[in-house]
Amino acid sequence: MPDATPSAKRDYQTCALIGTGHFLSHFYMLCLPPLFLVWRAEFGVSFAMLGLAVALMSGTTALLQTPVGFLVDRHGARPFLVGGTLLMALSISAMAFVQDFRMILVLAVLSGVGNSVIHPADYAILAGSIRKEFMGRAFALHTFTGNLGFALGPPVIAGLLLVMGWRDALLLVGLLGVPVVGAILWQSRILQEQPKKRGDVAKGGARLLTSKPILAFFAFFLLSAMAGSGVSAFLITVLGKLWSTPVAVASLALTGYMAGATAGVLVGGWVADKRGGNLLGMVVALTLVSMALLLSLGLVPWPEFLLPFVALVAGACLGASRTPRDVMLKDACPPGEVGKVFGFVSAGLPLGSAITPVPLGFLLDMGHEALVLPVVALLLGLSLLCAGGARALSLPARARMQPAE
Repeated sequence: MPDATPSAKRDYQTCALIGTGHFLSHFYMLCLPPLFLVWRAEFGVSFAMLGLAVALMSGTTALLQTPVGFLVDRHGARPFLVGGTLLMALSISAMAFVQDFRMILVLAVLSGVGNSVIHPADYAILAGSIRKEFMGRAFALHTFTGNLGFALGPPVIAGLLLVMGWRDALLLVGLLGVPVVGAILWQSRILQEQPKKRGDVAKGGARLLTSKPILAFFAFFLLSAMAGSGVSAFLITVLGKLWSTPVAVASLALTGYMAGATAGVLVGGWVADKRGGNLLGMVVALTLVSMALLLSLGLVPWPEFLLPFVALVAGACLGASRTPRDVMLKDACPPGEVGKVFGFVSAGLPLGSAITPVPLGFLLDMGHEALVLPVVALLLGLSLLCAGGARALSLPARARMQPAE
């Protein structure tokens, strides 16, 4: 039997290649909003039309992730990763030459088509390329690079607008994807495809995605994203209304929460690799701590100098729970099905982020700001029930899929 175990160096090379593409994927998602005022003046369009560009890109990505996952599992991830990254990047660059805003919308859809490849292809390649004992850190680095792309997209574009026009800025950041594609092609030998089922190509994908374990994982991801969206959208407002917290202090608390969530992902990956087995216990413990701290922000009048620290720890615990969550999903995937499963389940993240702000906004409009953080905690609690259900249901399913001796 050939030795297919990659070295530690290869693990890091794989993470660097996959992570760079993932960074660009998230970077491009948020590189358009800083251009809204410039575009409104140049094209004479409404803010609703401007928002439609971002909505089309995000919506196309979420809608196509699952069907692309089927293609990745059937035909292999590498060609889709190369093609998707190139399409995503060149669509952004092509916006530099547009004279009619409707073409921006078309290119946003095309960029979303390319972006839809990233999650199913990335996780399929990581499943096939990374040693089991490094899988937690690999998933953590993948999530971290995506978060970094979200964080850097707006300030980089804003900075470029200070020294060049918006067309040159988009052309420049779009063309950054070309060397990334070149590097993936050059180093493609280290990107291994996921293990396949013995015999025929895996069938019954639709039945798999509608099975109880995968639906429970989808609900787990969805509810987690709903809770996180509620915190990021309304923490500043809630602290101000409940405790008259100054905007500057409340903003620092939100920054602490976001920084903790991003750094916590890396810590969670390292701990997941060292811990090995019972990742559900780790997810439950970390999420419960985060729930308690978020609840305390709405129930306890913390001194202002402590607010950022409390929010940072709450974010760090929640972030650290995300990597073992991803590893649990990977372990529940049948062989050769990683692309479609991650494509489907990770679509719950943008969906969850889109659901929460409106109903929580209604709570604030009705003067029930004290209920916002308890609702967030309730969503996290429900996500844990789904996590436990997913774990319990996936174990017997995995046992049934083991080949007979």
